[in-house]
Amino acid sequence: MSGTKPHPAVAEIRVAVRALLAKACPEDRIAVAVSGGADSLALAAAAQHVGTKSGLRVDGLIVDHNLQPGSADVAARAADQLTGLGLADVRVLPVVVSGAGGLEAAARRARYAALRAAAGPHLVLLGHTLDDQAETVLLGLGRGSGPRSIAGMRAIDPPWARPLLAVARATTEAACAALGLAPWRDPHNEDPRFTRVRLRREVLPLLEDVLHGGVAQALARTAAQLQDDLAALDHLAADLRARAGDGVTLRVADLADAPPALRRRVLRHWLTEAGVPELTDAHLRAADDLVGRWRGQRGVALPGGLVARRAHGRLTCEGPET
Repeated sequence: MSGTKPHPAVAEIRVAVRALLAKACPEDRIAVAVSGGADSLALAAAAQHVGTKSGLRVDGLIVDHNLQPGSADVAARAADQLTGLGLADVRVLPVVVSGAGGLEAAARRARYAALRAAAGPHLVLLGHTLDDQAETVLLGLGRGSGPRSIAGMRAIDPPWARPLLAVARATTEAACAALGLAPWRDPHNEDPRFTRVRLRREVLPLLEDVLHGGVAQALARTAAQLQDDLAALDHLAADLRARAGDGVTLRVADLADAPPALRRRVLRHWLTEAGVPELTDAHLRAADDLVGRWRGQRGVALPGGLVARRAHGRLTCEGPET
């Protein structure tokens, strides 16, 4: 019956999708990345419901990583369920997973590249939940990756959008059950070889027990608070960069009195734009010493064969001297 209220889990996910789309303001079309698991299936169902009522076309994109026997069948079943939900254009995107950084990182690179190419300029909704956010924050803490990593995933990070970052994984499972959807359970999500699996199955349950519950929510709140702080710092750093730079070099005098946190943000953006790949914290601090701890030292060797130098009151980033 049309007047029947939806299941609470279904309603919660629809509200989350509606709230995000109100902020993101897509024009006429969005896509949903679907693995076949409960999170992405529940998200696709909610996106289709909200999209139908607001005049948005909703497409479904399913990446087949071809990492497990029968992956094509899993993708086909997910496509059938999306078609049944009424999504406009449902496509399976086969990818080749290769490259450095381990299986998880290589799969992520392949997946995001395929989704970006398939969606074009349109927003892509991803099914990351509150539980995924908590795991991301824990990973950042454990690796000492700095505040940007601990701030976790952003809800809107074009072309990506994550409506479910405040929605628990259990809610997506309940929504699928209420809607009669049959999620796929990825065996990789049970494999302790993967760091995230051990965080999910061992570390977080232990923290919940020791700290008497609410840990995932607390970690997600921490991420949201840090995102606000980082946005403010990034705004200030952009102003400093505009004052100190001419597009190629940076004036040391404009950087010298700035707090190190702002100065290093300016340096990170400047060095990245200069073509430095895989900039580490050690590289960044060594470059910062050219301003904050200047003793006439030589240039700082950086990845990509580039060197940051200080001369005549300016910083440059170029190839090695010949």
